[in-house]
Amino acid sequence: MSLSSSSRQQPETDKSTTEEDLPRDGAATGGNAAADQGTASREQAAAPDGGGPSGLRSGFRGRFPRRLRPGFLAGYRERFRAEHPAVARALPKVTNGLAALLVLFGLLLPASLDRVTLGTFLRLPVEAIYLAAVLLVLPRKAGRALSLVVGAGLGLLTVVRFIDMGFFSVLDRPFDPVLDWILFDDAEEFLQSTVGRAGALGVVVGVVILVVVVLVLMTLAVRRLSDLVVRNSVVATRATLVLGAAWITISLLGLQAFDGIPFAAKATSRLVQERAMLLRKGLDDGREFADQAAVDRFRDTPPEKLLTGLRGKDVIFAFVESYGRGAVEDPSMAPQVDSVLEKQTGRLRDAGFSSRSGWLTSPTTGAGSWLAHSTLMSGLWIDNNQRYRTAAASDRFTLTGAFQRSRAWRTVGMMPGVRRSWPEGQFYHFDEIYDSREMGYKGPMFSWSPVPDQYTMQAFERLEHGKKHRKPLMTTAILATSHNPWAPLPTTVGWDQIGDGSIYHAQKRAGKDPREVWKDPHRVRTEYRRSIQYSIRSLTDYVAKYGDEDTVLVFLGDHQPVPTVVGNRASRDVPISIVAHDPKVLDRMSGWGWNEGLKPGKKAPVWRMDSFRDRFMTTYGPESGSKDAPGSQDRSGPKGH
Repeated sequence: MSLSSSSRQQPETDKSTTEEDLPRDGAATGGNAAADQGTASREQAAAPDGGGPSGLRSGFRGRFPRRLRPGFLAGYRERFRAEHPAVARALPKVTNGLAALLVLFGLLLPASLDRVTLGTFLRLPVEAIYLAAVLLVLPRKAGRALSLVVGAGLGLLTVVRFIDMGFFSVLDRPFDPVLDWILFDDAEEFLQSTVGRAGALGVVVGVVILVVVVLVLMTLAVRRLSDLVVRNSVVATRATLVLGAAWITISLLGLQAFDGIPFAAKATSRLVQERAMLLRKGLDDGREFADQAAVDRFRDTPPEKLLTGLRGKDVIFAFVESYGRGAVEDPSMAPQVDSVLEKQTGRLRDAGFSSRSGWLTSPTTGAGSWLAHSTLMSGLWIDNNQRYRTAAASDRFTLTGAFQRSRAWRTVGMMPGVRRSWPEGQFYHFDEIYDSREMGYKGPMFSWSPVPDQYTMQAFERLEHGKKHRKPLMTTAILATSHNPWAPLPTTVGWDQIGDGSIYHAQKRAGKDPREVWKDPHRVRTEYRRSIQYSIRSLTDYVAKYGDEDTVLVFLGDHQPVPTVVGNRASRDVPISIVAHDPKVLDRMSGWGWNEGLKPGKKAPVWRMDSFRDRFMTTYGPESGSKDAPGSQDRSGPKGH
């Protein structure tokens, strides 16, 4: 026998040696022992640390338990098949079935929770037919590579759909892959403030594990089904032709599964197209926004001509968190909220104040208050974080900046929701900003809200408004008590009882657990409604008690609450009211068409929030005349998203 044939036979001899041929205690006997010792000595001489190939095999066999040695799994499978033949025959079929269900789940999963119904998953996805057809014509190796790519891609799209569900549940829109990454930081901060650092960490770890599991399982499932198609090419070809013809026929006939859902589905293809369009839009949005921001008719207005109709007045702009149209018109909440609005309208009237109300369309819904704040103040439509960052880094002339430039007001920001450095504050041109750390508050947080609204207004009175010999104030106050999750909630107390806020500790202990509240959508709506009632009372009670003939209050909602409260089809409209003691202030806006009182009527004008700055500055400028206000004839305003 030649040397070459001998070397080829050696692996066969090694393969024929099984674990059962070796003594269980690892000892060798007779001449074999001597041979083994000689071999071991030579290997150790060549590699004293046991790092040679033979030493590695010897160490592996001698140190690891038998169940981990090579060949054990194969032997275990053989024994399992022999002992459980029925299960062994059924297991591949069950695995194939589970893989098919997982792939169908990924192809048919909707992007919104309200669309998760039985009919959604009883459909025929065209993408599965396309993939089968491609696999049947590709070479086997190329088909396997394609199956891995498709599996990973489908897993990624499934993860995106889960993210979309979260975004639709809070913001009533899909996740933007270009502009929305910053929101994950805000979501983590919100979790820490509501369920604690440990709970937030647990949620983050759970989400990461879920993402990995979805990607791995979806890739394995597509790979398994692809191999099944290739192995049974004749049957798969016939099935693909039949299903393809059936899909085309069903699509042309418009047949439906359940609840008006088309049976012929192409959800994944549509999702890919929508994501591509959203990606392109996000990339182009920055340039478009820069062009819009460059146009500003008030940028060069002389200081002496700014807001002349409000000189000598203390003007308060107050944003009530999540105060949306649903609070005023939803049948499950409106009776109680409208009762508070009517009562507070009367209380203000008794104190000498009048009020007018209308509607604004917010650029956001569910969350993203900073988008609404910056939209109102800048006169720009800021509906994503890229626009917000661009505007905040610019020298855009804001409504606050107009008051400051006039040199007739001291501009103040009451920002209880700010708990760390806030460089964006420079964009608003405040002379002074009071965040949650500078209000002297010694009480507890109420879920996300660091400071109760009544305390915020009391701090404003103590720190600014109540001082003697001061300039008129232009103040922006953010009332955060009505911020999600609306539990626990504070209650109003006497203004002389607030003190440093220690009184609120007992209120928080007696409050409701947000985790319990959020188990029931009805309880969520109830607590949301109660928070809005509290915020409106706190603000209007302050004006009735501390306001005077020079007080002007502009208060509005920043956005609608989450869809859990108002549903997925709610508008983005928010109420806005102007309250003043001096009748001349409201006379200037008589042409706006707003309703009397704190409650806007259903037919009251609806304007986009970005149009308010120019309307306000024109109405209260030297050439007042509300009839000449820009866009005053367009009272319906665009209501689209």
